[in-house]
Amino acid sequence: MTIKEAQQIVDQWIQEVGVRYYNELTNTAILTEEVGEVARLMARIYGEQSFKTKAAELSAKDDLSDEMADVLFVLICLANQTGVDLSEALKKNLDKKTKRDKERHANNDKLK
Repeated sequence: MTIKEAQQIVDQWIQEVGVRYYNELTNTAILTEEVGEVARLMARIYGEQSFKTKAAELSAKDDLSDEMADVLFVLICLANQTGVDLSEALKKNLDKKTKRDKERHANNDKLK
């Protein structure tokens, strides 16, 4: 699925199942919450924090993918609500990063 298709699919889902979009401020708060859930799992899977139970540890990778999908879903909702074409925005952002960071990263001894 392309990013453009994802934006269309999410919009269709909102219209058919979700009734309507939450307002932009509510979705921003939800996005922050979802990013926090990704951060919690990252700290336990890849960082020093431990899981509370063995069962939580066993399901963590599946939980991480689901939480990342939640982040993407809400971000797509916000893009749809604010008229942002994420495909174009990502292309422009990559161009900006390429121009700005091309030599910076190549010359960064910390990355070698």
